[in-house]
Amino acid sequence: MYRFALRMTGNTWAAEEIVQDVFMTLMRDPKKYDATRGALGAFLYGVARNRVMKHLERLPREIPLEEKNEDGTGSRIVLQDASTPATWVERRERMQQVRAAVLDLPVEFREAVVLCELEEMSYEEASRMAGCPIGTIRSRLHRGRALLMAKLEMLRDVPRRASAAR
Repeated sequence: MYRFALRMTGNTWAAEEIVQDVFMTLMRDPKKYDATRGALGAFLYGVARNRVMKHLERLPREIPLEEKNEDGTGSRIVLQDASTPATWVERRERMQQVRAAVLDLPVEFREAVVLCELEEMSYEEASRMAGCPIGTIRSRLHRGRALLMAKLEMLRDVPRRASAAR
């Protein structure tokens, strides 16, 4: 749940607050969970999703790219077969670019990409979490992947154009 909140918001503080709020909600009013309507995990993800959406609604519509990664978000990077520090730096930069590109996606596409690709949920699980039909998840995931690939392709072409101009 924390990873979901972190990947949706791009902010460790917000993700921690959201997860804490989800569990506080369950502790304050455990009767809100109805076992006949589904698994506890689905209920908790649903509450987390609602909190994430509220958080995102309060944010300005556009955030400069350079501000997105200054809060220290990111997963640990493990060096595997990295023969030089330059290789490690290049991998880290690529990961930051992917993270930034995911955060730049419109919320509905970002949610589908995070749930299906990053959280590795099935279409059915993702549709329950998002509260929409499976077809909608598939459509959003397809469009989200296409947007993500276009953003990453643009980023990949920028260094080429800069070096060609020299």
